[in-house]
Amino acid sequence: MPDSDSRLKELYLNRPECVITLPEWLLSSEKREAYRAISRLAIVEIAGRDSLAAAVKSVEEEAFTDLLPTYVYTGTEHGPWASVEKAVERLARRMPEVRVHDLLVLGSPNFWRALNGRFISRLVSRWGYYLPCPSCHVYLHSVRIPLALTLGNAPIIAGERERHDGRIKENQIPEALNIYERLANDFGIPLLFPLRHIADGDHIEEILGFHWQEDSEQLECVLSGNYRRLDRSVYSTSLQVQRYLQEFASPCAKKIIESYAAGHIPNHLEIAASVLRP
Repeated sequence: MPDSDSRLKELYLNRPECVITLPEWLLSSEKREAYRAISRLAIVEIAGRDSLAAAVKSVEEEAFTDLLPTYVYTGTEHGPWASVEKAVERLARRMPEVRVHDLLVLGSPNFWRALNGRFISRLVSRWGYYLPCPSCHVYLHSVRIPLALTLGNAPIIAGERERHDGRIKENQIPEALNIYERLANDFGIPLLFPLRHIADGDHIEEILGFHWQEDSEQLECVLSGNYRRLDRSVYSTSLQVQRYLQEFASPCAKKIIESYAAGHIPNHLEIAASVLRP
């Protein structure tokens, strides 16, 4: 029988629908009940360096005793799966006083496609632009919300920052973070951004307690930097991002999450189409 690491890697490679229909080996009913009984449990978004620093800072600020690491696959990432497992190991070593539980891998190709793939032409026709990074972050947070609900409205820790050493990331501007937060709050889930106002990358390493270069040793996205001009400036405005999220990605995700919360596998594409219809 394959070990847990092999099964996680296979899950990542095959990318099945895995939001509420988690296999028993990944999250058994007994383990789910055990997690529900932990009063200071938080779900951690595992991505790169900032996500681990966010977990560390949240433990310091919120006194969490248990961390449940989660990775959500998309339609565009690439790189060695071992980098995800290494990140979880780093977190456990950094915080020996906290119980870091087994990694969960989640995702929904059709959910991601509904927000970021199927309707590109329609989105460009309607708004004149297409913003995959903000809507992908809506997806990444949204996929974890049904899990958080089943665990007694467990908080979700994310590593977004408004500034990155003076650089702006389209998907992490204040307007976008506010929308992500409201979406989670609509379901009674706290979405925590403990690094939100930390711009200095050196400060992130101070929180981590070890060297980790930004954007290294993590899975990468083929669309990374798509919103930047050749001179590295950003094409989109904050108003464009806000409108795109408020009028499409967020209401679409909310309807999809409502379906998951009711115990159904949503018709992701039909929901997205209904939001886009005049």
